[in-house]
Amino acid sequence: MFDDRADAGRRLAAELDRRDVEADVVLGIPRGALPVARPVADRLDADLDVIVASKLGAPGNPELAIGAAGSDGAVWRNDALIEQLDVSEAYFEREREREADAARTKLERYRGTTDLPALEGRHVVVVDDGVATGATARACLRQVRERDPASVTLAVPVSSPRAADELADEADAVVALETPQSFRAVGQFYRRFPQVSDDEAMDYLE
Repeated sequence: MFDDRADAGRRLAAELDRRDVEADVVLGIPRGALPVARPVADRLDADLDVIVASKLGAPGNPELAIGAAGSDGAVWRNDALIEQLDVSEAYFEREREREADAARTKLERYRGTTDLPALEGRHVVVVDDGVATGATARACLRQVRERDPASVTLAVPVSSPRAADELADEADAVVALETPQSFRAVGQFYRRFPQVSDDEAMDYLE
């Protein structure tokens, strides 16, 4: 159990330091990851920046991810769920375009540009405040991979066991402080888990 995101970030930073994880840049996924990513970047003496993706919601259930789209158009599809729900390609493409546009808009708000930071040849650590399905994290990791980094590590305070296992295919390493079998939602592992506003999240980038 973590007190709040700052506490989770400090504990995650200590674990990454203990493992001698190399980091030239730490990328937080807005908004909730920035309070976690700030102490990680400070501890590892790395630049802090952002990477953005947006999940694609199922028809009639926007919280159920059938995929995710990155700001650069990179996409991950949950093919098993798409088939199970009989989601049409037309619906998926509409959602992909809409959420990719949303991700680009958010990236521009945070960075002042739709360009990602330079990642080629750099050791990259992607941080989130927790992983449930892994849809957004997967789309973010694919954006990083396409930019030829020296290494990419996903670091989170808590993850569902299934997502942690599946995301191992997308990164050189996955560091999750907790992977409880009782996982239902990220917020259940924080004593305080308020929404983080864009303005508050951007303050961590200063």
